[in-house]
Amino acid sequence: MGEKLTKSDVEKIQKEIEHRKLVVRKEAIEAVKEARAQGDLSENFEYYAAKKDKNQNESRIRYLERMLKNAQIVSDESGEDEVGINNVVELYMEDDDETEFYRLVTSIRGSSLNGMISIESPLGKAVYKHKVGDRVYVKVNESAGYYVVIKSIDNSKDDTEDRIRSF
Repeated sequence: MGEKLTKSDVEKIQKEIEHRKLVVRKEAIEAVKEARAQGDLSENFEYYAAKKDKNQNESRIRYLERMLKNAQIVSDESGEDEVGINNVVELYMEDDDETEFYRLVTSIRGSSLNGMISIESPLGKAVYKHKVGDRVYVKVNESAGYYVVIKSIDNSKDDTEDRIRSF
């Protein structure tokens, strides 16, 4: 089974593929041609750099196409009172006696340093589809875990990470 993606994730990936095929690919081919025209290829750094850039672009296109081919589409719709994808959730960490804010996202967008946790992460799995006031156990491994309490849910679909920091 592949990555879990929302329709919006799929659209963004398709746009990136299209941009890489129509714009970046042409620029990379042109850069290779220009570098090749400079003469002796055995000592032509620009040629090898241009070929490397071209190959990296082609690899990225193949990677994204494979990701889309194997993706599992998930809905980012959720009830008013339940934690869903793209919701900002306020969590009370019992062990640390602290409150933290996170946005639940699909695994390709996860970035814990920016307050965006994947629905595939232990914390994301634990709080996904739960409601305000629920006390849930976050299983870290077979023998360890911790409890969190869901204090609030912001269902707005605003994508800015600043919203997480502004609470």
